[in-house]
Amino acid sequence: MRKQTKNSSSSSSSGAEKLRGTIVKALSGYYYVKPEHAAPDAATIQCRARGIFKKRGISPLVGDEVTFSLTENGEGTVEEILPRSSELIRPPVANIDLAILVFSVTEPALNLQLLDKFLVHIEHAGIPAVLCLSKRDLEKEGMETEEAQAAAASVTRIYRPLGYEVYGTSSRLGEGIEPLQERLAGHLAVFAGQSGVGKSSLLNAIVPGLTLETNEISNRLGRGKHTTRHVELIEIGGGLVADTPGFSQLDFAELGIEDLAYGFVEMRELSPDCKFRGCTHVHEPGCAVLAALEAGKLEQSRYDHYILFLAELKEKKRRY
Repeated sequence: MRKQTKNSSSSSSSGAEKLRGTIVKALSGYYYVKPEHAAPDAATIQCRARGIFKKRGISPLVGDEVTFSLTENGEGTVEEILPRSSELIRPPVANIDLAILVFSVTEPALNLQLLDKFLVHIEHAGIPAVLCLSKRDLEKEGMETEEAQAAAASVTRIYRPLGYEVYGTSSRLGEGIEPLQERLAGHLAVFAGQSGVGKSSLLNAIVPGLTLETNEISNRLGRGKHTTRHVELIEIGGGLVADTPGFSQLDFAELGIEDLAYGFVEMRELSPDCKFRGCTHVHEPGCAVLAALEAGKLEQSRYDHYILFLAELKEKKRRY
């Protein structure tokens, strides 16, 4: 994932009329553009990108606002990529203004380390994040272990005080869907999370009539099969959602040490009070983060994950 960028790319020598629209799907070298002001059920225009983009090492992304021209065969050509408010590398989406991080409390088990890793990347990209705990029907049916119940409670205890909204949902029972749907209105949101947590099932519940492919958890592997093949924007009535390929590994290669601390909101707030500029919050005297940790004002699990990620980041830098 990458920080916000305002770069735009343009250029066309074509004299054809320029139209505006949004790329809602990218597949096999084609970009499917929804024209500006088009009705929700209007057809998209299948476009190719101008060769100049490839020469400049730039790729149009799903979510990009673009200008395009129509060709004689009814297709189109992407002429210009308008300035982006945000850009994610993985998943490759532009102009996202809300991230829904979906984690189940069980099947697969809730992984706070992975949750913190997602949050670091989302914070680095400058996108507000909302946490969604899926499959809450398992709790009602007595299928949750005490460990899973404790994990769910810990999410509320740890992350709500940091300013993150936490939603509980059950796609199967339709519970918690309406509040989440209302939260999505007016946004271009991305759904992200570990494979098998029920992202596609959740989107199917939010958008009546949507039938995204879903698969049962592989008990043998303990994780979900990758059911989503490409990034696509889905109309949700008053907003758009990017259904994205499942992934469980995020790369810290594009982050610096200061970027990592920035991704932990509580460290970001404490850092200005550290004695030394560029403090790594590991061993420096006068470190406000370490003082908060010692005073019990900083969650130990969050700090432990920061140290783990710091080691991973340093290892990545050594390799490069």
